[in-house]
Amino acid sequence: MTIFEEMDRQLLPGFERIMIPLRGGKIRTLVGGSGPPVLMLHGDPQTHLCWHHIAPQLLERFTVVLTDLRGRGESHKPGRTADHRPYSKREMAVEQVHVMQHLGFDRFALVGHDRGARVARRLALDRPDAVTRLAVMDIVPALDFYEEANAEIAQDYFYFFFLTQPAPYPERLIAGDPTAFMSEILTGLTNDGLAYHPGALNAYLCASTAEDAIIAMCECFRAGISCDVEDDKADRAAGREIECPTLVFWGEKGVVGRHFEMRKIWQRWSKSVDFAPMPCGHFVPEEAPTLATRALLTFLESDDLPVGQG
Repeated sequence: MTIFEEMDRQLLPGFERIMIPLRGGKIRTLVGGSGPPVLMLHGDPQTHLCWHHIAPQLLERFTVVLTDLRGRGESHKPGRTADHRPYSKREMAVEQVHVMQHLGFDRFALVGHDRGARVARRLALDRPDAVTRLAVMDIVPALDFYEEANAEIAQDYFYFFFLTQPAPYPERLIAGDPTAFMSEILTGLTNDGLAYHPGALNAYLCASTAEDAIIAMCECFRAGISCDVEDDKADRAAGREIECPTLVFWGEKGVVGRHFEMRKIWQRWSKSVDFAPMPCGHFVPEEAPTLATRALLTFLESDDLPVGQG
């Protein structure tokens, strides 16, 4: 039994592990519960296990789908390309739509953290017919991030700029001590020392330090500063907004909470948005799971406008 199988068995009981074959490759997927479908997308450098505190609390009311994003965990990992387009959030979003269609869901609620939140936001913009509700955790859109970046933000979020450098320089440097690099991200963005479940942390490090995973992570950030920014510019010029009810979480003690005006940014992108600031750092699903679950359940079950805490 692999560490991934073992951790799913321990931390996500009640979920079925399946591999969904798509045109580009296979996507590791876990499915559990019953009721309206909710797709949950993880962040970096993690896997679907980041939801292990929250997802089991949703099973009685929802069909919960957890995936490893392209390039992460046990899912397929495209290599480098000149345009980085395979790791654009648009391409990654299309893949997640196909996952849900494979499971028989044409419309679903969508929850994402970090990198997964970027994919979720893009999916909601590109496929308003598919997304009933959107919850994003601790991100600002790519265009806003790079437009507002300054020296202080660059210091705190150094890897947003390091990982975008031309291949293979970041990959070679990370390969010198990949565990130290990924550990720095996993622990450096938390508040007061997040106590990860040791098995989950081990799974994150095993998944993210493989050579193909390092390449994928770099390509994803290169896509962020190129493809994703260009896609955002086109949306802004066209006046496109997220149409479904949206709930924006962020860690008040994290980099995003300290440096960005979250309400102002997201009100520009969403027609119906509310906010749920959390008393934690970046890794909301594991730093503030009880508060996040409560806000998420209220939001997902509401027939009216989204309800947050702020």
